[in-house]
Amino acid sequence: MKKTIFSLIGLLLVTFSFAQEDEVALILAQREASNQALRAFDEGLNATFSTPDAFITTGAGTLIAGNAALDAYIKSQKGPKMYWIRTPDEVIVNPKTNLAWETGAWKGYYEDSEKAVVGGKYSAQWTKASGTWLIHSQLFVTLEQ
Repeated sequence: MKKTIFSLIGLLLVTFSFAQEDEVALILAQREASNQALRAFDEGLNATFSTPDAFITTGAGTLIAGNAALDAYIKSQKGPKMYWIRTPDEVIVNPKTNLAWETGAWKGYYEDSEKAVVGGKYSAQWTKASGTWLIHSQLFVTLEQ
């Protein structure tokens, strides 16, 4: 009986671990696709990786609420076009709430450049309420210039 209970617990832990890894892989794929959309300056495609009401705090501390406000913010920026790449360090999924935490480093590049001109740390909250992992909020802090 004792061996059966330990076997069952082990099976549940392995199943949970694989399910967790699958969800993390889905989030990482969404992040990579979002990075590629930003690099291609495809704001419309990039918006599909966020909930319509997503919150973003820019590296300078500006709070942006919703994809429409983000699009307007990007279009209002003066100077050379920039893109941003987020590199995750950690993703943690809570399967009970369909929420996930991502944290890592970000860097900003001028169009047609491979040399970062700004960067720092970021965190993101993901939600799977719609059945697909989407960003619900992101916080960027500029630490490098």
